[in-house]
Amino acid sequence: MADEYGSDFITIVDEDGTEYELEVLNTVEYNGASYLAVIPADNGEADTDLEISILKSIEEDGEPLLCAIEDEEELQAVYELIMDSLYEEEDEEG
Repeated sequence: MADEYGSDFITIVDEDGTEYELEVLNTVEYNGASYLAVIPADNGEADTDLEISILKSIEEDGEPLLCAIEDEEELQAVYELIMDSLYEEEDEEG
């Protein structure tokens, strides 16, 4: 429900120690796992060229971890779920 009142932002750190702030556009569940659709938080006004990344939320040693999806079929299925969900939200607002 918090999504109704604004965007969520997360900060991730890559293996080199570089921090990235991301805006979470949507979260979906697929085959028992959570997936996040994110864009760089510093994207500015370039809404026409959004580069959406889809990350899988996993737990490793009790710590939450976001990782890229390596399986093409899994990525395509999750992408379609996310796009359907985003368009549903757009239709509800309009």
